[in-house]
Amino acid sequence: MTQLDARPQAGDTVRGDAPADGGVREKGLGGNSVGLMGSAVIGVSTVAPVYCLTSTLGSTAGEVGVQMPAVFLAGFLPMLLVAFAYRELNKVMPDCGTSFTWTVKAFGPRLGWMCGWGLVIATIIVLSNLAGVATSYFWLLAGEVSGSDSVAALDDNKAVHILTCLLLIAVATAISYRGMTATKSIQYALVGLQLVVLAVFVVMAVQKAGSGDFSGSSLDFSWSWLNPFAVQSFAAFTAGLSLSIFMFWGWDACLTANEETTGSEKTPGRAALIAMVVLVGSYLATGIAAQMAVGSGDSGLGLSNPDTSDNVFAALAGPVMGPGLGILLFLAVLASAAASLQTTFIPVARTVLAMSAYEALPASYARVHPRFRTPGKATVVAGVATGVFYTVMTLVSEHVLVDTIYALGLMICFYYALTAFACAWYFRADLTSSARDLVFKGLFPVVGGILLTAVFGKTLYDMWDPAYGSGSSVLGVGSVFVIGVGLLLLGVVLMLAMQRRSPAFFRGEVLTKETPALVVQD
Repeated sequence: MTQLDARPQAGDTVRGDAPADGGVREKGLGGNSVGLMGSAVIGVSTVAPVYCLTSTLGSTAGEVGVQMPAVFLAGFLPMLLVAFAYRELNKVMPDCGTSFTWTVKAFGPRLGWMCGWGLVIATIIVLSNLAGVATSYFWLLAGEVSGSDSVAALDDNKAVHILTCLLLIAVATAISYRGMTATKSIQYALVGLQLVVLAVFVVMAVQKAGSGDFSGSSLDFSWSWLNPFAVQSFAAFTAGLSLSIFMFWGWDACLTANEETTGSEKTPGRAALIAMVVLVGSYLATGIAAQMAVGSGDSGLGLSNPDTSDNVFAALAGPVMGPGLGILLFLAVLASAAASLQTTFIPVARTVLAMSAYEALPASYARVHPRFRTPGKATVVAGVATGVFYTVMTLVSEHVLVDTIYALGLMICFYYALTAFACAWYFRADLTSSARDLVFKGLFPVVGGILLTAVFGKTLYDMWDPAYGSGSSVLGVGSVFVIGVGLLLLGVVLMLAMQRRSPAFFRGEVLTKETPALVVQD
């Protein structure tokens, strides 16, 4: 069997002025700045495991009860399958545009542009939320350390809260602006702190469960907790799954740093898989330990108590770890949100850089700082957009801010699923080459894409109900639906505007859609 590769090769003539490699371009970023461990740390940091746990443990337990660990595993599955798609695409095209670039190469400029938009708008929403959480925990920790309720209460002062939030965003933007080396050094310390504190919490929670300190609420471990089929209803399962998927979002940050990573073809993909394993291990260990200690009930310290479910660690820090070590848990949540705030600038800035380099956005965003080798303007604009978005949403209505966060799941499923399908389509002619290619380039990505598409559809359906999210509505339609669909439609409007400004990109003359390899028999 002889494989004839019809993808453009060196020296080939292609349409327009596109280079012979199908239009993929060097961006001028600082290469070899991050190794395997640094890349994996960035992936873990962007997800913000301690922040995700404190904000989602209770909500997930409220939806599925003691099957919460099983739902964590169920949410891990589509993310793992999509991670294989990212790895395979990165091997042949290590481009910082990731989902945008790869989807253009597979499906053409319009779907690729919308995929990039989904990533960018999701990241801006997350950045604003992370900044708000980091601000709240900053003042909560300050109150704990000083022993002053009035200091902790400063977070309730809207002016103080917004100013603190803007300061944190400015600091995170400045660090990201200075490059991957500065980012990596800070992340080692912040991620290490998170994982160590989580390990201490798990050990102490299991000890408390065995000692009977929480008699009446403690539970003995059961393997049935890991059985997703034991969830009481499909509606409860899908609601819990949507929360679980959110908990894994962000691991792909290490892929968007691929042009700055040592061994850019293989290292980012391996780092993503390492990050995923660390995350699922942390989530399962913490979820099981917390459930053993306090149960999943809706009263007292129970995980699904509505009074504490949106911030579980604030309720469990003292009872589980004691007043001294409990402060470490507050510090870990602050470190988690702050670390993720800083690394989350990586995917949005580099996606915007790539879209600009390929003429899908104005050319000024393609500027790379001559000293730091970072997408300087894209990073600063992302920071300004985050600050403006959070400030406006906070001043207008905190309900709108909450609903915007709920709409985030729609964006995540949208661009991850598109990327997964892009992998299978791009490699479609390779799928009969070997069993490995069939599984990793075809089967895994397609299954992952289908699962995320199903969650996308179910979430879209649920969002129509005004009860979803804050409970507000627009003309009888849930605000979360209006915001989620509205943001995607805004992307369509911006794409049409850019099509008039940059017709060459949308004609496929800048970044070309490739013809797959052809396999013929001898």
